[in-house]
This record gives sequence, C-alpha cells and structure tokens, in this order.
Amino acid sequence: MSNQRAEDLGNDALVRTASDLPAGLARSVTSSANADDILASISDGLVALDNDWRVVYVNPAAQRMWNRDLRELLGKTIHEALDISEDNPFRALYSKSKRNNEPIAISAYSDVFAAWVDVRGFPHPGGYTILFRPTATDKRGAATISSSERERDAIRSINQRIFDTSLDLILVVDKHGVFLRVSPSSHAILGYAPDEMVGHNGKEFVYPDDLESTRGEMRLARHGGLSRTFQSRYSHRTGYPVTLAWTGIWSQPDGQYFFIGRDMTDRIALESQLRQSQKMEAVGQLTGGVAHDFNNLLTVIIGMTELLSDAIGDNPLLGPTVRAIDEAASRGAQLTQRMLAFARKQPLQSRNIDLNEIVTRAGGMLQRTIGEDIHVKLSLEANLWQALADPSQIEDVILNLAVNARDAMPNGGKLTVRTANVTAEECKALPYKPLPAAEYVMVEVSDTGTGIPKEIIEKIFEPFFTTKETGKGTGLGLSTVYGIVKQTNGYIFVDSTIGKGTSFRIFLPRHVPAAGEIVEAPPLDAKAAEAKPMADLTGHGTILLVEDEEGLRSLNARGLTSRGYTVLEAGNGLEAIALIESHGGAVDLVVSDVVMPEMDGPTLLTKLRSRDPGVKIIFVSGYAEEAFEKHLPEGEKYNFLAKPFTLKQLVGAVKETTGK
Repeated sequence: MSNQRAEDLGNDALVRTASDLPAGLARSVTSSANADDILASISDGLVALDNDWRVVYVNPAAQRMWNRDLRELLGKTIHEALDISEDNPFRALYSKSKRNNEPIAISAYSDVFAAWVDVRGFPHPGGYTILFRPTATDKRGAATISSSERERDAIRSINQRIFDTSLDLILVVDKHGVFLRVSPSSHAILGYAPDEMVGHNGKEFVYPDDLESTRGEMRLARHGGLSRTFQSRYSHRTGYPVTLAWTGIWSQPDGQYFFIGRDMTDRIALESQLRQSQKMEAVGQLTGGVAHDFNNLLTVIIGMTELLSDAIGDNPLLGPTVRAIDEAASRGAQLTQRMLAFARKQPLQSRNIDLNEIVTRAGGMLQRTIGEDIHVKLSLEANLWQALADPSQIEDVILNLAVNARDAMPNGGKLTVRTANVTAEECKALPYKPLPAAEYVMVEVSDTGTGIPKEIIEKIFEPFFTTKETGKGTGLGLSTVYGIVKQTNGYIFVDSTIGKGTSFRIFLPRHVPAAGEIVEAPPLDAKAAEAKPMADLTGHGTILLVEDEEGLRSLNARGLTSRGYTVLEAGNGLEAIALIESHGGAVDLVVSDVVMPEMDGPTLLTKLRSRDPGVKIIFVSGYAEEAFEKHLPEGEKYNFLAKPFTLKQLVGAVKETTGK
C-alpha cells in the first residue's frame, strides 16, 4: 500500500488508491505455503471476520497487543468483541466499507491501548480483514500508514482459509454469468463438486422459475455499484430446489461478481414448522374452549334425559324418544372427548406401560377391524423400555392409525406395527427437526397404501380435516391421535410416498422408574363408581356444590337432593367460602368445578384446607387434571369426575367419597 496520511477522525477519510485495493479474489486467494508463519510473524495485529461480522481468526500479534487471550472472542461479532457502540464513527466506516466493497484506513484513539491506533480494513467476498497497530502520532493525531508484501500475503492467506472452510456457498462469476471459482461448500449445499460447476454458466444451476429475477439482481449490482441482497433457488443435483439467501457484489476493477449464498432450507423448514405449531396451538385453544362449554350443555342434557326416563318409566310411546336423545347426547360426549384430546385437555390416567404389551393386545383386534385382505405384521423389540402414558389412550391411537391405514389400502396390502428403543444419538440422525435428542420408546404404524399428497400432509392433524366422503367419519381421527401424543409429552411424525405407503412414527419419552417407585392408583372413574355394586344410591350428609353454570348446578343439586343429601349451592369460590362460614363450616363434601370466575377450584381447595385440613373434595371438569394440578400444593388429595357425567355417576362418586 502506498504511503498515505489519514485525515483526522472527524473527516471520515477513506483510502481509495488502486494500490490500496486488494487484488481480485481469483488472484488473491492463492494460498501461501508458509501462511501460518506469515500470520505469526507480522507485527500488525490482524483480526479476520466472516460475513456475519463474527471473529474467525486473531493472530498472535493482536493477542500480544491486548495482553489477553483473544481466542475467547472467536464466534462473537466485532461489535460485541470490541464493544463498538452504535454511534462509534468506526462502526459507520466499517459498514460503509463493506457495503461499497472498499478498504478503509483511519486513525483513532483507543482506550484499550491508551494510544492512537492505525486501523486498516479490507473487505472481500468471504468477510473482512482488519489490520491495526498502536502508533506515535503528530499533534493532530494523524499517523503514517505503511504496508508490506508479507502483510498482503497474510490477507491472501486469510481469504483462502475463509473460502475453503466457509459453510456458505461462495461464487466468483464473470460478467457473462460463468463460474470462475466455486467454494468447496457447493458439494454439501448443492451436491456438486466445485470442478463440476467451474466453467459452466449459472443458468444451468439456477432454478428455472428464479432465473429472470437472478439476472435482474446481477444487472442491478453491476450498474448500481452496490451490493445486493436477495433470495433465489438453485437446483440440487437430485432435483429439488435449494433456497439461498445471497449477497452479491460487482467489482469493476476485476470485472467479476462475488456472490455468497446461505442455505435457507433448514430455516425455512423450521419457520414452516413454527407456523404449523402456532396454528395447531390456536386451533387447540379454540377447540378446547368449545368442548368445555359443550360438555356443560351435554351434562345438562344427559341429566335431564335421565330424570325424564325415570319419570316416564316403561311408557312405550315416550321411551324410544328419550333413549334416542340419550344416545345422541352420548355420541356428542364422545365427540367432545376427541376435541379435548386434540386440545390436550382430556383426562388421562398415566402409568408405566409396556408398549409391546399394548401393541400385542391391539394386534388381536386389528385383523378383525381392518379385514382379511390386509396382512398384519407385529415387529416388537425385545427388552423394550417403559414409557409413561395412559394405556387405553395409546391403544386407541394404534387402532385409529390402523383404521386410517385400512382406508388407504382399499385393495388390500400390508400393515406393520413396530416398536423400538431410540437413543439420544439415534435421534440426532433422524430427519425430524423438532425432536429433541433424548431417549424414547417408539411405535411405528406403516402401510403399503396410496400415500398422502404433499399439499395436504401438513393439514392431516387438524380437527375436521378429512379426505373421506361427506357423511363418513367425524374428521377427528388423526387430530385425536395428535392430541393424545402431545399430551403424553410425545412427538408424532409422518412420512409418505404416493403409491408406496405411509408411516406414522410416535416417540414417547422413556420412563425410568425410581427405586421403590409405586404407581399411584388412577383417579376416581365415574363409570366404575356407577357400576360398583351398592344396595342403593341414596345417602345423607351436607354437600357444597360449586358450579358457575347455573343450569348444570341446578340439575346436580336436584339429583343429589332426590337421593337424600342436603345441598348448598355456590356459583364460584368466593360464594362457597361465604356459605361455609354462614353454615358453621360443617360440610361432608365439596363438589367443585375447576374453571370458574373470581375464584377457581384449586384456589378454593387451598383456602378450604387452611380452615379444615380434612375436608373432602371432588373436582368436576371436562379438562385434564394436569391443567390444574400444577396450581395445587404438592401431595394434595382429591377425587376427580370427568364431564360429561350422568346423575347416577355423580351420586355414585359422592357416596363412594363420603362413605354415607
């Protein structure tokens, strides 16, 4: 570099002589045989940055000048490493230098060195190289900047190192679009070795739909004299498009374009997965809310039907009508359970399970369910780990997927259900980005059916999405599967090829029982309580009924009163506390909804326990216990009754809990 005197910092001067510009990349990236010796021997401090402004190399001279181990700065941006504030003049110069592809030379006072420092910056397609040296200055703070061939060799060596090791795709292109140099990263990104691309025109590799827009960006870079940032797709060797985020620069002295492209495939996939996850979460919230309100209505309908049935007895005219209403309400209850399953709010009874046992049990029903023209094969791993899940729900998942597979094989085929242990290392090799590396128990359901088209595969888990004919199915099959798996803290993925078949893979976290661990008894089952042999369902005692839905509260109070219980009614937790105080605190049982205004069920229980540690309670809800258990003190005891329920189920649960 020719000797130049930098203007003082206030003038923001740039060195612009031809000798100050680095040679064209095609010439400058020739590697020196003694590159490491050069980098170690030059007296100037040298810092190399990549195109994300991150430090990738610091030479020994820089470390000596700072009197510290600067390797800790590797990976940090230059602004983080040097604590360059937004209003620092050098930051603006550095940004302008990189943007215009021009070197800079300035002199600035450094608090680190307590001296003026000569700084030179050299932009290149792979990043940016900075040389600096504390120096004596004249009275104005100006300094003389010198250069040497060894320093230029060092910069060439850094350029080559960045070019060879870059994870991004670096291209040097002539004005006609012919590749002059291609970085080794082309093989990982596009499947082509550099020598398979050098000498070829870019139009052979640009995805056809993006060819014109890419040409337009090249024209703008060349005629505008500025760097361009844009996205375009290249064709991978195997044929699929690869989206690349490009930074393009035209160098007039060299007559060449320099392009750096970052592979956006993983990022686009992750963004798509995030959008899908957010959509499913939003739909789940809506579905869960609808199911909750519908459960309250169904409980009233079922209860009123029960009362009506008792009133009409064996009336031959009204009996069939009442039974039809009851059956319709029961089907509605099944529908809400599936909706809650999708929303991950249905009640579960999780325990340690052996998936092999569940698959074997389900396998006995599969052949009868899916027909004789489909061959069922079970492939079970020996010494399978345990998982923590609700066995009946997981069995439903397997059966649901099997029925789905049957519909995809109208002319027969093969259905395979496989189990396997999956280690954390094996997870890393799987193509499923959202799956954290951990130990899982996997169950796979595969068919040889028609396959799922790409345009609908992202929709298959959405509620009410179905490819079946109108009037067939509820459209909640796969959404129920999705909800059960997610509520069990598992993951589900689908791979499908048109004409070859589909595989659903479910990953449940491995459960390692602690020494002496005892599986807790499941919560109160309403159907079991109703079915339990009893002399009668009458009882006695005072029941505090807390429910914000007035129609449901009135119905439940009527049912309990008719069986001999004294019932106190409250619309929320605050009213319940006031009732207990006015009643002298003597109640045999509290039956409370979970979600209520002003004071919810868990808060109510906490306050009741502070008054009477022995108070008994039954929570009723259409939501899973997990939705409110976290708001209760550890070890809190209660019973749980899932909505919708019949009056007999309610009375049976009350009698079992009170013993009266």
